[in-house]
Amino acid sequence: MSVRRAGTAFAVTAGFLFAVCILLTVVVDPFFHYHRPLPGFPYVVDNQLSQNPGMARNFAYDSFLTGSSMTLNFDTDDFAELMDLRLIKLSSNGAYPKDLSNVLSFVYDRRSYARKTNDVKRAYIALDVSTFTADPAETKYPQPSYLYDRFYLNDIAYVLNKDVLLQYILRPIAEREATDLSTVYMTEWQTEEYFGEVPVMQGFAPAQAVPEPLPEDALLPQSRINLAQNLFPYIEAHPETEFVFFYPPYSMLYWYNVNQENRLDAVLAQYRDISEQLLAYPNVRVYFFPDMKEIVTDLANYSDYQHYNKEVCREMVNCFADGSHELTQENLEPALHGMRAFIEEQLPHFASLVEAYH
Repeated sequence: MSVRRAGTAFAVTAGFLFAVCILLTVVVDPFFHYHRPLPGFPYVVDNQLSQNPGMARNFAYDSFLTGSSMTLNFDTDDFAELMDLRLIKLSSNGAYPKDLSNVLSFVYDRRSYARKTNDVKRAYIALDVSTFTADPAETKYPQPSYLYDRFYLNDIAYVLNKDVLLQYILRPIAEREATDLSTVYMTEWQTEEYFGEVPVMQGFAPAQAVPEPLPEDALLPQSRINLAQNLFPYIEAHPETEFVFFYPPYSMLYWYNVNQENRLDAVLAQYRDISEQLLAYPNVRVYFFPDMKEIVTDLANYSDYQHYNKEVCREMVNCFADGSHELTQENLEPALHGMRAFIEEQLPHFASLVEAYH
């Protein structure tokens, strides 16, 4: 065979293989970029950055849950059982306010193929107030832009992607083990050995004591910018959706560090200010879970000083259903005063615990 014929044969073969790869990716669409899932295909869902946009745009649901890793261990079946909601989980590890905004933009994408954009009943959004000091345009991780837009000419990084083909198309076909979407993104190590005082304290890094207190209003300007740019536009544009924001129940060790850093006044002021602004909207509800006393003082519920188990998540869903721990304009101030008193009451015990381990 001549060199010319060999080159032609190679080009034809390569073109055929590229075409097969593109066709497989578009038809199966493991990141749901073009269409909803194919019935019966064993999809693996484990890539938040790449799969959340397509899930938000193209899955059928009436409610959604988003936020940082504080949302990982929720089971969507609990929302169905207790509130008859068809909820989808769109967790975003380490989410900054801009990450929350990105998820909201996918949910309310008017070019969604599977839904109308006015059929979202309820949005559950975890708020980690510490992230609200981030730059309003900053995301936690670099974004795969070709999956975030509708400009299909840049999709070459998706349709001709070795990992997509091998890990998300061929491997699921071979193993036939699809992800259970009711527990999607849930931490796989939900076993007792990872939870409790010993593993939590062994991994805990006590903050260094800071002598001067952070001014009470120091965190508010940036928080307000993030609210105005990343959350308020969606709340205002979608009065048909009830936005349910909630503050996660970090363990008391979180508050130990806050106190060590001498910023308790500033952090509680941040909770107050964010809550006041959110509660000004008629389609917003706010839940305050840091004062779940039996939970946040029991390290058996935690794998580190912040991350809690699925039983804690189930209890929060119970609260969503019955209204427990809900903040209003009337009870906001008493709730924060109570939280301060609770923290001050618990600090001596947790200071002794930290000293014992460190």
